[in-house]
Amino acid sequence: MAVVKLFGTWLSPYVYRVIWALKLKGIPYEYIEEDFSNKSPLLLQYNPIHKKIPVLLHDGKPICESTVILRYIDEIWPQNPLLPADPYDRAVALFWIKFADDKSHLLSKLYRTEGEEQEAVVKEWLEMLKAMEEHALIGGKRFFGGDEINMVDIAFCMVAHWLGLIEDFAGLKIFEPHKFPRVSSWIQNFKSVPVIKDNLPDTDKMLGLLKHRREMLRSKSN
Repeated sequence: MAVVKLFGTWLSPYVYRVIWALKLKGIPYEYIEEDFSNKSPLLLQYNPIHKKIPVLLHDGKPICESTVILRYIDEIWPQNPLLPADPYDRAVALFWIKFADDKSHLLSKLYRTEGEEQEAVVKEWLEMLKAMEEHALIGGKRFFGGDEINMVDIAFCMVAHWLGLIEDFAGLKIFEPHKFPRVSSWIQNFKSVPVIKDNLPDTDKMLGLLKHRREMLRSKSN
């Protein structure tokens, strides 16, 4: 049997991408929690370039970057495919995955910025939500690919869960369901999938950590 290990941190959406993919595939794995303030020698050994999580270790071979890991998982374990078989549908899915990846920096920017800089970030969030609403979630689909969750849904997880947490923390209101009804329905569908619902970071713990991180950022800037 293959030996699968996942190096991650409990709050990272990129780590949850991999957790969900493994669970949707039914792949047993060992999870190793990393401390960002004191990265383990193994993490630095397996990801010497970026020194970041997640890192998937499959029979001793490291794979880095969440989207690369998802593609790898889908190729190694073909059951419950996460990408469409049709070449065009697959190309469309990969486009939206890249779109989500290109916007992922907006998440940390929300709680790291204030004033006019934060307003610019909010504008980018609204533009992303509009693109999802008007171009990705069309045709009355439950999920991006139809009736089953796939890699595009996983890629947009920051919209489904992390955005709301940071809105609460920062006192912002970006996502309004009546303005983005398709996105709102998708979030409900996504978070009702048992694998997703049962594997999300604790809200109170995450809000506490965000508060601590902002205080640290402010103390460094003073």
